[in-house]
Amino acid sequence: MAPPNGITSVPLTNSLMTKLKPAKIFKAAVEPAPSPPPGSRAPVQPRHITGLSFDDRGDQLITAAEDETFKLYNCKLGKLTKTLHSKKYGVDLPRFTHKNTAIIYASTKEDDTIRYHSLHDNKYLQYFRGHSQRVISLEMSPVDDGFMSGSMDKTVRLWDLRSPQCRGLLNLPAPSLVAYDATGVVFAVAVNHYSRILMYDYANFDKAPFLTITLEDPTLARVSFPPRAIYMTSMAFSSSGKYLLVGCSGDAHYIIDAFEGHVLAKLEGHTGLERRRLDTPINIEPQRGCSGEEVSWTPDSKYVVGGGLDGRICVWDVQNIPPREGPVDLNLSPMRIQPLAKIDGHPGPARCVRFNPRLAMMATAGAELAFWIPDQTVDADEVARELLRKAGT
Repeated sequence: MAPPNGITSVPLTNSLMTKLKPAKIFKAAVEPAPSPPPGSRAPVQPRHITGLSFDDRGDQLITAAEDETFKLYNCKLGKLTKTLHSKKYGVDLPRFTHKNTAIIYASTKEDDTIRYHSLHDNKYLQYFRGHSQRVISLEMSPVDDGFMSGSMDKTVRLWDLRSPQCRGLLNLPAPSLVAYDATGVVFAVAVNHYSRILMYDYANFDKAPFLTITLEDPTLARVSFPPRAIYMTSMAFSSSGKYLLVGCSGDAHYIIDAFEGHVLAKLEGHTGLERRRLDTPINIEPQRGCSGEEVSWTPDSKYVVGGGLDGRICVWDVQNIPPREGPVDLNLSPMRIQPLAKIDGHPGPARCVRFNPRLAMMATAGAELAFWIPDQTVDADEVARELLRKAGT
């Protein structure tokens, strides 16, 4: 069946992914930090966008930044359409609900409440209280009005937009991250400091996890001993639910078999966001730094896109990861994958990267926001190669 409204379906290919270029850069996406008081020698650090979210149709993008503002953008027109402030509570982890006029988000000060906010009339629709420390992970269910949150208070809470009461609670040994699979039937909880990922059946969340995955990378022992710990900052299931992408603050991300628990691939070649600036030394103890949303699947899960401290956008082709069978062997090294392309064009650190769920576009953010689309100009070399290929057939 043809796509509606005459829209052409464009398959994502190696050629198209390597042709992504910034079509629009919003240099005023974040308000500058105030000047330091007289006599202060502390340098003024640029403020960053900390979170991005597309609506279900891919028409709109919402950003949250350290200037305590939301900004709403029209993706098709490439325009800023609305700016909303939350100076009292701060803003982080903005997530569209299944209505493109409402979001949920986490507070950064005053309290640790999750807020349900109407973008249409700039009003709070509901407050979700229960966490006693900052919320560090927040995800909407892909199928209904449920959502989950993970906090520094070492709990994961399950919620529903229609009720302010928490509908489920998991007590964990450390602050945790959360992610739903595409069906909403399964969810994952990543527990840092223990390098464990727990897989739960949503209908039986109060039971023990049906699978516990250990994120172990033997290649790290070749760099230092003892090997430096992995600090997980995000998780996302592939569209099929077969793979789990684990974003980390260091110089590698991982792809895990979500059915069996094998650590299949290690994505390398980028500069991790563990530090705020390139000239800052790395601490002995791994930390979250300014990372958290810098890696993303494409909608077809054939590629992974990610940012880095140097501003270069990496594209990894993950279509040909070999499967593994049998028991999980933690001493077996993952397949090491270098980027298909490293693309320049993002000004400064690329702290957030998200691929549009419906359109052939990508958004990257740090101190500025960029919209990327494939460059459709004809490449003479590519045309020549295509002609030679056809002549040879």
